[in-house]
Amino acid sequence: MSNDKNFIKEFFATSWAVDNKTSVYVLAFIISILGLLNYYQIPKEQFPDVVIPYIIVNSPYPGTSPEDIENLVTRPIEKQLKSIADVKKITSNSVQDYSSIIVEFEPSIKVETAKQRVRDAVDKSKKDLPSDMPDQPQILDINLSEFPIMYINISGNYDLDKLKKFAEVMQDKIEGVKEITRVDIVGALEREIQINADIFKMQAAKVTFSDIESAVARENLTISGGTITQNGTKNAVRLKGQFDNVQQIRDIVVHASGGAYIKLSDLAEVKDDFKEQESFSRLDGKNVITLNVIKKSGTNLLDASDQIKEILEEVKGKELPSDVTLTLSGDQSVRTRNTLEELNNTIIIGFILVTIVLMFFMGFTNAFFVGLSVPLSMAIAYLIIPNLGFTMNMIVMFAFIFALGIVVDDAIVVIENTHRMHQTHPDIREASKLAAGEVFLPILSGTLTTLAPFFPLAFWPGIVGQFMHYLPVTLIVTLFASLFVAYIFNPVFAVSFMAHEFDSDEKGEWKQTKKILLGIFGLAIVFYLFKSFGIANFLVFTILMVFLYHYVIRFWIKAFQEKFWPSIMVAYEKQLRWVLHGNRPILLLLSMVALFFTIVLTGIVKPKVLFFPNSDPQSVIVYVKMPGGTDQNVTDSVTRIAEKRVYQAIGEHNPDVESVISNITIGAEEEGFASAGKPFNKGKISINFVESKHRTTGITTSTYLEKIRESVADIAGAEITVGKTKMGPPTGQPVNIEITSENIGDLVTDAFAFRHYLDSLNIPGVEELKTDFEINSPEVFIEIDRDRAQRAGLSTGQIGLELRTALFGKEISKYKVDEDEFPITLRYNKLTRDNINALINLTITYRDMNSGQIRSIPLSTVARIKYSSSYAGIKRLDQKRVITVYSNVLSGYSPNDIVPKTRLKLLPSCYGP
Repeated sequence: MSNDKNFIKEFFATSWAVDNKTSVYVLAFIISILGLLNYYQIPKEQFPDVVIPYIIVNSPYPGTSPEDIENLVTRPIEKQLKSIADVKKITSNSVQDYSSIIVEFEPSIKVETAKQRVRDAVDKSKKDLPSDMPDQPQILDINLSEFPIMYINISGNYDLDKLKKFAEVMQDKIEGVKEITRVDIVGALEREIQINADIFKMQAAKVTFSDIESAVARENLTISGGTITQNGTKNAVRLKGQFDNVQQIRDIVVHASGGAYIKLSDLAEVKDDFKEQESFSRLDGKNVITLNVIKKSGTNLLDASDQIKEILEEVKGKELPSDVTLTLSGDQSVRTRNTLEELNNTIIIGFILVTIVLMFFMGFTNAFFVGLSVPLSMAIAYLIIPNLGFTMNMIVMFAFIFALGIVVDDAIVVIENTHRMHQTHPDIREASKLAAGEVFLPILSGTLTTLAPFFPLAFWPGIVGQFMHYLPVTLIVTLFASLFVAYIFNPVFAVSFMAHEFDSDEKGEWKQTKKILLGIFGLAIVFYLFKSFGIANFLVFTILMVFLYHYVIRFWIKAFQEKFWPSIMVAYEKQLRWVLHGNRPILLLLSMVALFFTIVLTGIVKPKVLFFPNSDPQSVIVYVKMPGGTDQNVTDSVTRIAEKRVYQAIGEHNPDVESVISNITIGAEEEGFASAGKPFNKGKISINFVESKHRTTGITTSTYLEKIRESVADIAGAEITVGKTKMGPPTGQPVNIEITSENIGDLVTDAFAFRHYLDSLNIPGVEELKTDFEINSPEVFIEIDRDRAQRAGLSTGQIGLELRTALFGKEISKYKVDEDEFPITLRYNKLTRDNINALINLTITYRDMNSGQIRSIPLSTVARIKYSSSYAGIKRLDQKRVITVYSNVLSGYSPNDIVPKTRLKLLPSCYGP
């Protein structure tokens, strides 16, 4: 009867493991080695590889106002997009020359499916789009892995053309790294062959833009003439007429409409130059060209970073001059490496602390093998995680650190119960089997209870759910691994090393231990030779701890177990007897019930709730926004003023500051992944700090943020926003209120009145309320007298194309050099382009289709100029025009403090009493 009862209590897996100790040790060794190898092979990344269900439709249409972009491009595409299934939201932004539409789908839809649906809808809309659009709408999806992992800034005492050549050398080198998908060059000048026509010479010769365009296009050709047979050999006949140099373009003869022949150089200045610089980039006040390095999805960030740094060292002074400065900024590998080191250190420290604490209660041997459950559980998790498609990213590493304090719980219970059973069962094999079987259900239920809150989190919906999904899954895998270790490995360790406390042979055990330590020391030397210093140091530390235990700590443990702990138990027994006397248990129960009502306090005194910790930022960002229509050079000059203020706030040559990078136009948007055209009125200054462990001034970056915010607040004519880098998935502004209406005039009036009302409330924590709507963008409006124009044989289209070519320019051909192609652009010279009076008096030369005669009339006879202001951009939300009122939150406040107050104050005004 007794044997049957004991047999029922055993857990079959533990019993099998105890009966097959050798196999279990081999399994432990294999798991440890494979787990270690997997750890090194798992790709390390800063962020999870999350694909956001946003599809972007970008449509460039140069030379078009925001209102025309909205009517001609945005509305026709939106009309087709709104019929797509599973669409959550459609937002658009129509700015000068550009339309950008963002389609947000439900998270359950695959990105490939969503992209195809959008592509089909855009194809249907093409019949309603302008026929003269230079490019088809671009359809893009968003992936966090497509964000640059680092920026390489190239600077030196060279012009931008030379720096671009250096950048192209670096681009080729870095794109050869297998982990890198591409390298984008930002801030470089673009080569262009310019034909800058003289308006007066063209008018005198009666030459039109069409005459020049056809002359250039007819000459810049290479034509195959077929083959010719001579002496039994077929020879290819090819007419090579493509331009080899700019002088050939200057020597082209243009046939004027009036019958004259004239060289192009007599009509225009032809030069090999660069496009007008539309964006600027500076590093520490010096002009730079930046390489944005983008990694392939799922590859190792640390390996890619190390290889790129090796390339930078190799090219310095060899393929690049020694006086060229290469500066890294925004290197994601730094934070990833730090987090990884913290994880490893936490695992080691956790193992040590658990072992030290447990040895006072269970002895050194038992405590040591309980502590081994930490690295063994991690090794099993490292085997499973890659098969789930996970990488070692910020969320996964946080989950591992979170799990470290829990993984030993199961092993403690099994080993402690085995130790207790061994006092009544001399056979350690029987004791370990009974101990594991006895606590199997309590441990399993306890583990499941711990994991129960995390199972729903694994199905967290939305983009945030995709981002945070890695945490609960990693935690579940790790804790189930600890359960496996507790029932398979720990009982076997107990059978092999747990001696009966009355039959221990200390001298024999110490001799055996010294042999084992000698083997561990040899293993440590091997790891040192392979430069695995972390593991080697851990092994050496283990050896030192064993010697410290044998000669010092074991005497402390004996005193703890024989004197200190029994006294604690006696005091606890007295306290328990006192509590259980008379009516005191009832009072204790009522006190416990009263504790539950403290939950009400969290509703009265609400704690701050943040999605990510409001820690000191690694980077502080200053956004500069000028009025709509501001020239990029003016924006650059104001950004330089802001730069000086920033340096005054942080101090020159501050050792805590890694770099100060300024971007104007490109890279200056606040939205992040959604770019709409070229915001010439926007600039951005990024202040990047060194790692916190290397800072020496003792001033926190949050303090710097407040100093910078105060120093740049009063720059006249500019709208300044100071923020910091955001962690986690992309989210909107902390305070974000959307106002919609179809009537743009009413919408603008209401939005600005609403912002003024919110300002008057003086809600604490709000930095500064702003709107995303730019008003009073200057515009020159040319009004056509249709009657006079049509009587003269001119159409609005003819006049518009003439003006477009004169101002914006027209690409009339390509200039080829080896594998590269550069545009040949025709337009008026800069003196004429910048003179509105000269433009209105330009002569339009054309053939009258009624009489067949060549006619020339000034534009001023059929049109007149009006000066007005327009909108810099028009945003739409679900086919309705929208203006957003937004603000950052000051340090010391959280959005959850401010938004409820804002909503409370708005409700009476919006809905009445």
